[in-house]
Amino acid sequence: MTRDEILQKTRQVILDCFPEMADMDLREDTVINTDTGIDSMGFVLIICKLEAMFDVRIPERQWKKLSTLGDVADAILKRLPNA
Repeated sequence: MTRDEILQKTRQVILDCFPEMADMDLREDTVINTDTGIDSMGFVLIICKLEAMFDVRIPERQWKKLSTLGDVADAILKRLPNA
């Protein structure tokens, strides 16, 4: 799976969880909490759904280091088999 595919799936998970963001331009450099207004509980929901989707585990201590969509995609890509 490519990084772009991961970014696209991440965007889709965000839109599934927060359909009111359908008109928002979610780019790689979008800061999840400030640019989108997603709170910490929403962020946890997104990460949990992505972990299940990609069958990966991102350690909780790393979550606070993930601020942009690109950061999330990189964290997932790093943990995929054959990455």
